[in-house]
Amino acid sequence: MRIGLFFLCNKSCTFVEIKDMGRVLALDYGTKRTGIAVSDSLKMIANGLETVSTHTLMDFLENYCQKEQVDTIVVGKPLQTNGKDSDTMGHIKGLVKRLKVKFPDKKVFYEDERFTSVMAQQAIRESGISKKARQDKSLVDKVSATIILQSYLSKQTNNY
Repeated sequence: MRIGLFFLCNKSCTFVEIKDMGRVLALDYGTKRTGIAVSDSLKMIANGLETVSTHTLMDFLENYCQKEQVDTIVVGKPLQTNGKDSDTMGHIKGLVKRLKVKFPDKKVFYEDERFTSVMAQQAIRESGISKKARQDKSLVDKVSATIILQSYLSKQTNNY
């Protein structure tokens, strides 16, 4: 069975086949906490999923991937404003190596995460939630992961 979407552009129709219905996970890695976001099965919309203690991240991912079909993991790549790797990049490279060993059937990509924390804090402020709720650092991590994922998904859509 072929599953896909039709797009109408300038009086012509284009069919884009969706070959794999696996979701995409995105990680906003931190040494204490990691924000996690997940796409819908059509890989169009990013949703915040969870923030977990980083020391439990691999267990969380293993459990989640057993329940849900995931084919891609996107890891935020923290770059400095000059484009060079930040100090935490060493930790993230180690994480990516562990992900590739633990999940050899999944594609793993980096996505630039510059300014995602600032954008996340702004989005949270503008959402109208209470000041007390805005102080929850795990919320910023989850929203940052969502921004990373939406950036990745947007680039994939534009490549069609």
